[in-house]
Amino acid sequence: MAGGKQSPRQRMVNLMYLVFIAMLAMNMSKEVLSAFGLMNEKLSESNTRATKSNQASYEALALKASEQAKQYGKAKEDTDKLRVMADELFNYIDELKTKMTSDLEDTKAYESMDKSGFLDQYFFANGKISAKGKEYVAKIKEFKEKALEILGERDLAKVVSERFKTDDVKDKEGVKKSWLSYNYEGFPLIASLTKMTQIQSDVKTTESDALSALLQGELSKAVSMTNYEAMVVFEKNAYYPGEKLSGKIILGKNDPNLTAEKVIVNGKDIEETKIKAGQVILDGPAGSVGDKELKGEFHFKEGDSTVIIPIKGGYSVIPKPNEAVISADKMNVVYKGLANPLTISIPGVPGNKVVANAPGLKRVKGNSYVMRPKGNGEVTIRVSGTLPNGSKVSSNKKFRIKDIPPAVGMVRNQYGTVKMPKASVKNITVAAGLPDFLFDLRLNVSSFKIKVPGQVTVPVSGTRLNARAKKALSRARRNDVITIFEIKASVSGSNYPIKKVLPVSIQVTN
Repeated sequence: MAGGKQSPRQRMVNLMYLVFIAMLAMNMSKEVLSAFGLMNEKLSESNTRATKSNQASYEALALKASEQAKQYGKAKEDTDKLRVMADELFNYIDELKTKMTSDLEDTKAYESMDKSGFLDQYFFANGKISAKGKEYVAKIKEFKEKALEILGERDLAKVVSERFKTDDVKDKEGVKKSWLSYNYEGFPLIASLTKMTQIQSDVKTTESDALSALLQGELSKAVSMTNYEAMVVFEKNAYYPGEKLSGKIILGKNDPNLTAEKVIVNGKDIEETKIKAGQVILDGPAGSVGDKELKGEFHFKEGDSTVIIPIKGGYSVIPKPNEAVISADKMNVVYKGLANPLTISIPGVPGNKVVANAPGLKRVKGNSYVMRPKGNGEVTIRVSGTLPNGSKVSSNKKFRIKDIPPAVGMVRNQYGTVKMPKASVKNITVAAGLPDFLFDLRLNVSSFKIKVPGQVTVPVSGTRLNARAKKALSRARRNDVITIFEIKASVSGSNYPIKKVLPVSIQVTN
């Protein structure tokens, strides 16, 4: 069509052909614009349905939270926060879409929405993103970040993060563009409207997903087998020699969120403070010797009705024993220089009717005692008590007396050989400790000696290096092993001296 000499008729045919191609292009463009418009309508209808569906889910969760606040209260609190944020972003985009179409006579004349002027001026100015454009992106980022905070470590968080991604994008030529420019600059109005409606759809979908995830999480916890524990139930709680056991092992659900509305035991209402975590605390008097029966009811609220679960059980009260029970809270050893805790009691005898004697033994309160042993070898604790019938019982128990084991010198809470730079050694604090000792003791260091290879041993008072020690340290070389020994320490509070403290070494690294 372009080469050679052409007749007027041929030139006219060529011109008509070009016009025909242009018309085809215009028709295709109009079809695309119409397709965007129809897509926008479908998304808007879907958003309306999603809003109604989410509203029903919010109401269902609110009902569950009112009935079982401990179990569903946190889920409702989180979804309520998400709902507020979702409404804010959804309405913000709605207002922006209204501004974009405010000058149109017919908001469904999609074929005429082929201009990009509104957003090109609203989102961009002088080749840069405007304040309004930055606000738009910030609103989306804020919603994403707060939604991720509520969802926590759930798998859904990754989906939401990708759903509202606003990172820079590379176009088909490989040129890096901002997310806002890539999606909105130079695009027809109807295309931008549809993209915004899609973001609104993503907001509604995120609400729906979060409601499902948070509610499903609570339901999964409620039915999880980890909430069950095996309970051994005997027909009575005490047996005599020669009797056969009679009882059963059952699985019971341990739900800390399950609280009864009312509990009745043996005709009396249980106090509300004793009804908690799916349990009822029984702390009344056991009664006289013999078999006892427990009968009652659990009352639970379920919707508008009350479910009643019967209670049936029993226990036995047996005569009190006449032998003392003595237990050492820290094994059958007591340590010199320490206040060793002991529990001394005689079953069935009140603490004020029990007398315990031994060198260094002192009652603290009730059945609690402390012993500061004296001497070496063993100490015998003699216990006597008066039973309710007036008869006397007594019992003795021997404990070994041991000294506090050797402590270890420590630097930076480490013992043995500690590696560190030479510059750091001058600032060390020397300490002493008792790793793996039964008592959690704090030891005070009063003095030590330090030996730098090739230098005279320097004595030090306190816990930090003195001037002489630092001077000797200045001559230390790389890989030299500095030894801190003859550490003097005592127990904080009592000043009881530790007989031996093992040395600690420092290897100079540079």
